[in-house]
Amino acid sequence: MKIACIGGGPAGLYFGILQKKADPSSQVVILERNAPGETFGWGVVFSDETLEYLEQNDRETHEEITRTFAHWEAIDIYYRGERIRSGGHGFSGIARRKLLDILTRRAQGLGVEIQFRTEVDDFESIDVFREADLVVAADGVNSKVRTRYASVFRPHLDARPSKYIWLGTTKLFDSFQFIFEENEDGLFQVHGYRFDKDTSTFIVECDQASWKKAGLDRASTEESIAYLERLFAKHLDGHELLTNRSTWVNFVTVKNATWRHGKIVLMGDAAHTAHFSIGSGTKMAMEDSIALAKALAQHPRLDDALDAYEKERHDIVLRTQKAAQDSYFWFEGSKRYLGHDPMTFAMSLLSRSKRIGYDNLKLRDPELIGRATEGYATREMARAQVVPIDRGMGPEPPPPPMFTPFSLRGLTLQNRVVVSPMCMYSANDGTVNDFHLVHLGSRAMGGAGLVMTEMTDVSRDGRISPGCAGMYLPEHVTAWRRIVEFVHQSSAAAIGLQIAHAGRKGSTKLLWDGMDEPLDEGNWPIISASPIPYLPYSQVPKEMDRADMDRVKSDFIRAALMGQDAGFDLLEVHLAHGYLLSSFLSPLSNIRKDAYGGSLENRMRYPLEVVEAVRAVWSKDKPLSVRISATDWHDQGFTGDEAVILARALKERGADIIDVSTGQTSIYAQPVYGRMYQTPYSDRVRNEAKIPTMTVGNITSADQVNTILIAGRADLCVLARPHLRNPHWTLAAAEELGYSDLAWPNQYKAVRPRPR
Repeated sequence: MKIACIGGGPAGLYFGILQKKADPSSQVVILERNAPGETFGWGVVFSDETLEYLEQNDRETHEEITRTFAHWEAIDIYYRGERIRSGGHGFSGIARRKLLDILTRRAQGLGVEIQFRTEVDDFESIDVFREADLVVAADGVNSKVRTRYASVFRPHLDARPSKYIWLGTTKLFDSFQFIFEENEDGLFQVHGYRFDKDTSTFIVECDQASWKKAGLDRASTEESIAYLERLFAKHLDGHELLTNRSTWVNFVTVKNATWRHGKIVLMGDAAHTAHFSIGSGTKMAMEDSIALAKALAQHPRLDDALDAYEKERHDIVLRTQKAAQDSYFWFEGSKRYLGHDPMTFAMSLLSRSKRIGYDNLKLRDPELIGRATEGYATREMARAQVVPIDRGMGPEPPPPPMFTPFSLRGLTLQNRVVVSPMCMYSANDGTVNDFHLVHLGSRAMGGAGLVMTEMTDVSRDGRISPGCAGMYLPEHVTAWRRIVEFVHQSSAAAIGLQIAHAGRKGSTKLLWDGMDEPLDEGNWPIISASPIPYLPYSQVPKEMDRADMDRVKSDFIRAALMGQDAGFDLLEVHLAHGYLLSSFLSPLSNIRKDAYGGSLENRMRYPLEVVEAVRAVWSKDKPLSVRISATDWHDQGFTGDEAVILARALKERGADIIDVSTGQTSIYAQPVYGRMYQTPYSDRVRNEAKIPTMTVGNITSADQVNTILIAGRADLCVLARPHLRNPHWTLAAAEELGYSDLAWPNQYKAVRPRPR
């Protein structure tokens, strides 16, 4: 096989090595535009896990690389004049130039031909390209091959808004460094690590506003260096910053619809990139090399080999890019965390990509997680005015974050776990029954701090389906009071009422008969912000006029008063998921031309009016929650920025906590699912609008709950499916964590864990 590899970076060189090892008869030619040793950047980082992988594939390269590595176990976070050190991470650094030198010598020793100083602008005319059986495009983030065949590869290039400059320094770090310095111009952050006996990488990153205010958009490289040396002087200890073709740039995330075209295949940064904050670029490139060489060895037909290569790497790369996305979102929004104390700030940073969580940190650095847990418990118990349990046996270990109390107004929850509102479609003309008593009662007895009712409609024509719960008839109060009293008598849980109007998503079938599908018969008239059906064939709602608005607002007021009469501890107004009030907020469902449509201020007007009216009649001693969809997951929809503005407005009108959900507002939405996928929106609302939040969305474990809380991303964690599978999920989590102070029903105390 004749193979032409365009690009002599780590991806191309390592592929050449592995291909010649697997098939010495193959002819591998690498075309590299630079001279030997010329490269951008300073150091490359590998985790211990990656090193083991490299050792399995080419021991000789691994041994030579590891002889020159700088190794460290700790991450240091410098913030507000404090250093938080986290141990047990296991990373190594090597000079990029040294890595290329090792790979070049190894490749040439195996018979790989490397043609340096060879441009590939007109690569189709190059004999090596035309005669090759396989062309590997490893020509980097600005790949000319990918550009030439863009109509096939269909690349998506996402240039991130932050600016960064890749520098070096003679200051030798003994750990991975995250340094945050704020001055009159803004916030600047450093990613630093040593990679040989003389030099450390020093990447400086900042947002556009800080960069421009500091004048760095107009500064030369030398002027930028001088500014940064002054700013980070106390961390450099007199050492200078070094340049290597260093300029301020934007990181570009590269994705492609496909990685192959005929005999051409993309590899490394030409195919994909991942933000430098998780240090995976070179790792991903070399893993591509391994996968491609193996695929060629296992599949005689080139088409089959390239298909196998892309199939193996595609999902792995997407997971890495998702972790990188979570990471760079954190750094892009780092200003929102400046109100955190140093430990919370550190927990937020360390867990930013979801690769490291509470349990993982407990294994890596039990002393650090112990201090963080104690600090969280001390602070939150003081806020809740709860005195720690004293058994007269010395200091008690602090509770895990999920088992710390939480207070709003006159309500104190025993823990941070919430049973999510889940429609059961089992009421009779809005009246709940024994099913709801057992359903909600069992989950209250299961240990959760707060149990939420399903979406409870404020009028008969405000129901989603004929089976939906309501709060509009006197008998509804009686039925709900029975459930509330059971929860209060049989558990330590609080119970909250969620009130709503279905709007254009109303008059539909029961869930199991067809979610959101219109009724075959017995439909009732529906209303919405605008006359736009939810499904193309759904009933067209009437556009609400002022009389409709006044009537619905009165319905919400009546439902709130009924909820008060029934004894609920908390009230939640539903402004999410495409229901009536949500339909005003989203430009996808609100195309009004009056004072209630158009701008965000206008779109918020009626929902805020309803919330304000409800707050006025709801007890001042009881908290009011508002659920929102913080994004429509649609380019022309409601956005995360607008969610923060809405949350601030809700706070001004008396909301005590925002229940942050997303989506379900349009059938054309494109949500990005994953673990805790909605929590970043809770994080934004909580830390930018400065209001407590509940977070929802694929939270499934105690580890995830503890991680979210200790990192300051939410105040309460709301779980649905885990509580459907196991009503006693919270009790089981307490047992798993060895936490014995959770209140258990008397009838269950025989199996309660013993005190620690």
